[in-house]
Amino acid sequence: MSIRRTTKSRRVVAAASMAAALALVVTGCGGDDGDKANGAGTSSSSKSSEEGDKGSGDDTAAGDKVDPNVKLAEVKGQNGVLLVVNEVKRDSGGFVTVQGEIKNEGDKAVNPAAWAGSESVIVRKNLNSVGGATLVDKAGKKRYYILRDTDGRCLCTTGIRPLLPGKSLPVFMQFPAPPDTTTEVDLSLPTFATTSLKISG
Repeated sequence: MSIRRTTKSRRVVAAASMAAALALVVTGCGGDDGDKANGAGTSSSSKSSEEGDKGSGDDTAAGDKVDPNVKLAEVKGQNGVLLVVNEVKRDSGGFVTVQGEIKNEGDKAVNPAAWAGSESVIVRKNLNSVGGATLVDKAGKKRYYILRDTDGRCLCTTGIRPLLPGKSLPVFMQFPAPPDTTTEVDLSLPTFATTSLKISG
């Protein structure tokens, strides 16, 4: 009887030790995963917070990045908003690309809806865009609207969120190119003043 009890006791102790060891291993692994998960959550939260602070829209600028120090024009808009034009370039594909930045220098968030203009096709497909912009060739007496694809989407910055005070948004707009003899055009964007721009390239 004593041998059986001793053997049984040893088995119970061994089983308890094994269970304790497994519990430690599982806890250790769980702790690592938890730390990683917590770390990922922190990174994700920080990233979301940073993105939220931008207060701008999708950065869909076309082509190479422009030099922000080059300012071809500064155009005042409503409610303390400023449009800075950095580049107006004629491309080999038969279009002109205007690139710049919209800055909110006011004290209230700005709704970008008006920048899409009033043309029904543009507004329906490109709400919260700069699709309402036009170029005017005064010498050739022609007005150029923003290019669009076969689905009616404009070749311009879209998906713009309300622009918070102190924030800025890079924008681009592509138009059919005027004749090579035209070197200067007038740019108009709803709620902004009209400005004359020289075409490069």
